[in-house]
Amino acid sequence: MDMQTVRNIRKMSKKMDLAAALHEASGKKHTVSIPTPENETTKTVLNRKPPSRTGKKVVAGHFDPAVIRQLKIMAIDNDSSIHSLLAEALNDLFDKHKMKPIA
Repeated sequence: MDMQTVRNIRKMSKKMDLAAALHEASGKKHTVSIPTPENETTKTVLNRKPPSRTGKKVVAGHFDPAVIRQLKIMAIDNDSSIHSLLAEALNDLFDKHKMKPIA
């Protein structure tokens, strides 16, 4: 085993210890399975997606904080959500390029 692998295992171990400590401190009754280096395929409760996200993909970008602030204000002013505003903007973009608005 090379030194990089050893370092990676140590980092993972520290992260798992922190995750376990945070879970214990939260006072939650149920247990969460935390993947270990020996068993990377362990599924956790935290990885489950809500049914509304099944079959969906994330569309993301990095923007100036002012953009996010303005989107939040617009969502509040329109009694809407950022998700709805982004869907509207994508549909407008699709229309502009003569494509079916499917967002």
